[in-house]
Amino acid sequence: MAHIVVDDSENLEKAIKRFKRMVEKEGIIREWKKREYYEKPSTILNRKNKALRRKLLKKNRKTTDHKGF
Repeated sequence: MAHIVVDDSENLEKAIKRFKRMVEKEGIIREWKKREYYEKPSTILNRKNKALRRKLLKKNRKTTDHKGF
């Protein structure tokens, strides 16, 4: 949970920016968007498998492109 302490002398806009950075760093909005709608377990599994496949293809492409040069 994001929490900041604002001094009396601190500018409000600066405190808001600091709060937004903290929320972004903790991934609160990303997590909220992910949980906004129900996703079936099979859909989650398919999405994770596709991401893993893309990652492996990218890694494989990097290693084979520059072989021998």
